[in-house]
Amino acid sequence: MEQLLVINTSPQRSGSYSRKMTERFVHLWRLRYPSGEIIHRELGNQPIPHVDERWIQAAFTPPETRDHQQKDTLTLSDELVSELKQATQIVIGCPMHNLSVPSTLKAYIDQIIRMGITTRLVPGTPGSPYAGLLHDKKAYLLLVRGGHGYEKGEAYAHMNFQEPYLTAVLGMLGIHDVTTVSLEYTAIGGDQFDEAVKRANSRIDALFC
Repeated sequence: MEQLLVINTSPQRSGSYSRKMTERFVHLWRLRYPSGEIIHRELGNQPIPHVDERWIQAAFTPPETRDHQQKDTLTLSDELVSELKQATQIVIGCPMHNLSVPSTLKAYIDQIIRMGITTRLVPGTPGSPYAGLLHDKKAYLLLVRGGHGYEKGEAYAHMNFQEPYLTAVLGMLGIHDVTTVSLEYTAIGGDQFDEAVKRANSRIDALFC
């Protein structure tokens, strides 16, 4: 059975364009997979705690030797990893914050990158020293930017630490089948924004044709 993990990262609710994109995606996904299961993970308004020293000590202690406190420390991380493992498809709605991703998404990523569980080190391998342990998954990145010109070959592509970072992280987990739909001009408005919305919506619709 198909299972979709929906991750929303915007701190905004009604004014969030990335949420509108994930809503459109989820609606079409339900039509495609009427018996599929959808799990929602809210990050924008229900922040994930940052890792701390106790978390690091617990995560790098062999499971069989962890005490009760260490097991409790990793409870949320274990839950997030379980969601990720069970999902066959993942969609992430993500605005660009200061050239990168919201800090809440970074906190989530730090919680789900677990050595020996979601990825492992393979030093000296070409391209990446990591071999992901999550396979047969498809990811969709629905990315929003207030400005424009951050796409490949454009003026500010070198300042785009949003899409390259997320793609690299997913690859680190073993998820290489990644499709990106971007929406720019959200802070500018006008005809350019209207056209950008139409393009983004068309690209989302085309995913289910």
